[in-house]
Amino acid sequence: MSKKYILSIDQGTSGTKAIIFDESGKVVIKGTAPLKSYYPQSSFVEQDPVEIYQSVIEAVKKCLSEFSIQFPGEEEHIISCGISNQRETFVLWDNNGNPLQNAVVWQCKRSNSICERLKENNLESKINAITGLTIDPYFSATKVIWLNENNQKVNDAINEGNAYFGTVDTWLLYKLTKGRSYKTDHTNASRTLFYNIYDLDWDQSLLKDFNLENLNLPEVTFSSDHFGDSHFDGVFSKPLPITGIIGDSQAAFFGEECFTNGMAKATLGTGSSILWNAEKLDKQTENGMLTTIGWSINGQINYALEGVIVSCGSTIEWLKNQLELFTSYDQIEPMATSLSDNEGVYLIPAFSGMGAPYWQKEWKASIHGLTFGTKKEHLIRAALESIAFQIKDVIHSIEEETNSSLKELKVNGGITANEFLMQFLSDVLKTPITNMGITDVSAWGAALMAGLGIKHWKSLVDFPKPSSEIIKSYYPKESAEVNKSYIGWQNILKTKTK
Repeated sequence: MSKKYILSIDQGTSGTKAIIFDESGKVVIKGTAPLKSYYPQSSFVEQDPVEIYQSVIEAVKKCLSEFSIQFPGEEEHIISCGISNQRETFVLWDNNGNPLQNAVVWQCKRSNSICERLKENNLESKINAITGLTIDPYFSATKVIWLNENNQKVNDAINEGNAYFGTVDTWLLYKLTKGRSYKTDHTNASRTLFYNIYDLDWDQSLLKDFNLENLNLPEVTFSSDHFGDSHFDGVFSKPLPITGIIGDSQAAFFGEECFTNGMAKATLGTGSSILWNAEKLDKQTENGMLTTIGWSINGQINYALEGVIVSCGSTIEWLKNQLELFTSYDQIEPMATSLSDNEGVYLIPAFSGMGAPYWQKEWKASIHGLTFGTKKEHLIRAALESIAFQIKDVIHSIEEETNSSLKELKVNGGITANEFLMQFLSDVLKTPITNMGITDVSAWGAALMAGLGIKHWKSLVDFPKPSSEIIKSYYPKESAEVNKSYIGWQNILKTKTK
């Protein structure tokens, strides 16, 4: 029997990856293409919608070209395509498929004043109860409102019913199918601030509050479904079915196989996104957690609680680039482990405020417990420990919210190579930590969705298991010093909140 392959597209903020996986989950070929961001003024972040699409075609072309060289005649065994995309970034276009303006990126802060106005109009509680989210420029809707009020071309198109909204997945699907398919999946819809995540429909009441009743919105369907077919601008000789679409953080969540209640994943990059699989949810959350749709398959909606941490890897970057405490990342671990504990030195990484569960925009970063004996090793250890402490705070808040305990934390991202941090995190959480060893975990999550959508796999239990050789697990050790250091962290934060 011939081997089957799945093409996965991971469209991110800085570029696009096109990866062909075999049915065992092995990366066969990878093609990449860069993507520019534009900054028309302070706090504005945009991308060219055409360039987003072109980056996908370029990455797929590179990927398939190399695949054809290495595996001649095997192209016909690529059975489907999955798409993972940068969340919250959106495009507006007219009925001819022409963008009305540049894509507005999730990082863009142009709608700060809109957010303040919505809060003054007492919409925070309503929005949270319907969407599971909070009022923040991070989410798409507030920036669509801004464009409607500040861009005449967009305003005219919306008033005429000739403005089509789509997150990046929808825009790519529209372009790939030559306008035949205008759809999105539940995960991407749940990040827009337009979508009722419980009724599973665009919320007309919110659209009215936002003065966007005439905005065209895509059909919302399951993450594994038949979304359309595409030749990818002639890259494929016959159309390839697109059978999986999922937002990138949720794709990592799915790729990490967080399929049961109490399992969570933490992506450790510049910041951190923690997603927790939750079976039962109240419509109004406490403790600063967001409620979102984690994934959806075969008529099943899986909800998740999300905690966003602002500074993780960026704290380490600051020590390297601004303070010049080290030159190479492989120096960090031996420097941290040269100390038996933090000796009372703490770093509160509020460089851009603090995210969940504190939500303190005005806090500034600070270092505590310095003495004449403090060395750079103390600061590096304090920075690594701050990552673990922040994750602990988010996990603890979710445990209180759900009245359940964390079973296992799956981790991914570059910082997970630091074994001191991973063991410390396991100790402070008192829970096993697992690194599945999958480098492109968002792309793998999209590939799994596509495989379900094409019915290559019938259910979650049919998924291939990663090789035990690449899985790295850490198990908690009882440590009075770790417990003491976490209490010290909490005490410092209590003084900042007074």
